[in-house]
Amino acid sequence: MRHRTALAALALSTAALLAATAAPAPAAPQRSTAPQQSAAPPGARADDPGTAPDSAAATDSTADSAPGEVTGPDGLAAYRHQPITWATCADPGLAASGTECATLKVPLDYRAPRGRTLDLAISRIRATDPAERRGILQTNPGGPGSRGLDMPAALLSRAAPEVAAAYDVIGMDTRGTGASGALDCGLERGSWLRSVGTDQSGFEESWRLAKNDADACWAKYPDLLPHLTTRNIARDVDLVRAALGERRTSWFGQSYGSLLGAVYAQMFPGRVDRLVLDSAPDPARYGIRMFQDMGPAHERALDDFAAWAAPRHGEYGLGATPAAVRATVENLVRRAEAAPIAVDGFRVDGRLLPVLLTVCQGDDRDGADYAAVLRQLLDAADGKPVQVTPGLHELLTVVFQPRVVGADLDLASAMAVLCDDVAMPRDPQWYRAAVERSRAAQPVFGPVYNGPTPCAFWPQAPRETPVTVDNAVPALQIQSTGDTHTTYPEALAMHARLHGSRLVTVPGRTHGLYLGGYSPCAQQAVDAYLVTGALPAADTTCPR
Repeated sequence: MRHRTALAALALSTAALLAATAAPAPAAPQRSTAPQQSAAPPGARADDPGTAPDSAAATDSTADSAPGEVTGPDGLAAYRHQPITWATCADPGLAASGTECATLKVPLDYRAPRGRTLDLAISRIRATDPAERRGILQTNPGGPGSRGLDMPAALLSRAAPEVAAAYDVIGMDTRGTGASGALDCGLERGSWLRSVGTDQSGFEESWRLAKNDADACWAKYPDLLPHLTTRNIARDVDLVRAALGERRTSWFGQSYGSLLGAVYAQMFPGRVDRLVLDSAPDPARYGIRMFQDMGPAHERALDDFAAWAAPRHGEYGLGATPAAVRATVENLVRRAEAAPIAVDGFRVDGRLLPVLLTVCQGDDRDGADYAAVLRQLLDAADGKPVQVTPGLHELLTVVFQPRVVGADLDLASAMAVLCDDVAMPRDPQWYRAAVERSRAAQPVFGPVYNGPTPCAFWPQAPRETPVTVDNAVPALQIQSTGDTHTTYPEALAMHARLHGSRLVTVPGRTHGLYLGGYSPCAQQAVDAYLVTGALPAADTTCPR
C-alpha cells in the first residue's frame, strides 16, 4: 500500500477524505492539556477599536458577507499585519527537508476578533529562484483533520523545478489539528468507521461508541469546538495570505483540501491566484450523503480487485474466478464476525475487518499488497502461524493503538470540523434503515458507510450554513474515475459548480493523484497550470 495511506486512511478516514500520498506520514503531534489560546489579538489593546482591513480586502469583493470578510473595518488589521518569524522546524523530518516553521495568531471567533485567539502553526519552503517567484502556494492534505506542515516538502517532491522556482509553498496545521492545538479528547479509536455487522448488538455498539466520542470532546472543549469550521479555516487561510504580505494566494488542496479551496474561492474570489483541486467531493453532498456514496464505490473496487486476483489464484489462493474471490472476502468477514481473527497480537473482528479492506483497495496499484493482507488474515483465521508484513502491522497499529501515531487526535479534529459544518441525522432508526437498504447491493461496505456517526450526538447545530459553491473562479481539477472516497460523480458535481474550471480525468482507481504519483499526464497538467496560469482549452482525459 502507499506508505502514508496506511496511516492516513484509518486515522483520517473518519471523513473518508484521506490524504492518500506517497509521502511519509507526519509524526504524532505533541499532546497538550489545553488548546493554545491567548486573550487578545497580536499587538492589540483591550480597547482597540480595530482598523481598516488590508488593501486586498479593501478592493476585492467577496461572495459571502460573513464576519471578517466584508470590506470596511472588521477588527482584523492587527492579525493581517502581525510579524511572522520563520525558523527551522523543531520536527527533525521537517527540518531535514528544508522546511521552516512559524506561528501566527487568529481569532477563535471571527465574530469577536478582539477576543480570544488561537496559535496557528504554518510551514514554508521558499521559492528556489527569487527572480522567478510569483507568490505563495498554500496547501492542504485533506481530512478534515490531516496535519499539513509536511505538505510543502511532499508537494515539491513531485513538482517540476519551475513550480519550486515560482512559489513559496506554505503548509498549515489547521485550527484544532497537530501543532495548532490538537484536540486530545481521550478517544480510544482512530476512526469512527466500523461495520455495524449483522445483529442488533453490533448496531448498539456503534451507536454507543459514536456517542462516547462526541461526549468526550464536548466535555473537554465546549468553548472551542463550535469554532472549528471550514468557514473559519478558510478565514484563517486568508489571514495567512495577508500576514505574509501577499495580495493573492494560489492553492493546492486534495480531498477535503479541495473542498476547502473551493470554499475559499467562494468566500474570497478576488484573492485567488491559481487554484488546483485534486480528488474533490460534491460540496452539496458533504456530510452523510458523501459517506453513503463511498459504499457502492468500495463494492466496485472489490469487484475490480477480484478480477485482478482471480488469474493469480495459484499465487494467492483467493479464488479462481472473480465471483470466487468476492465469496472468499465475504466469507472472511462473516468468519471474523463469528470469531475474531487473532493476528500480530490483535483480534480483528467483523466490525473492523471491512474498514481494513477499504484502506487496502483504495489504489489499484496495490493489488499484490491487498492480496497478501487477505492471505495473511485467511491463514490466521485457519489457525496457521503468520508473519505479518509491515503494511498489515501498520494498519493494525493504527486501528488498535491509535494513540501511538496520534490517530485519536486526528479523529477528534476531523469529527469537530464535520459535525460543526453540517448537521447529520440524530435518530438511530434512520441509520438502521439506511444500513438495511444497503445490504443487498453492498454486502461488505454498506454496514460501514451507513452506520452511526458522532455527529448524531453533536449538542449544537452548525452556527453558520455551509457555503454554497457556485462561482466562475478559474481552477484546475484532477480526478480518477474509480476514486473510492471522493467518487467521480461527486467530482463532476464540483466541476459543474466551478464554472471557470477545467477537469482532467484519469482512468483508474486512486485518491490523491498528484502526490501519489499516479498519472504523469495529470501531474504535468498541474505543473503547467501553476507555472503559466493557462488552463487546458477544454476538459481532457489522460491515457490509461
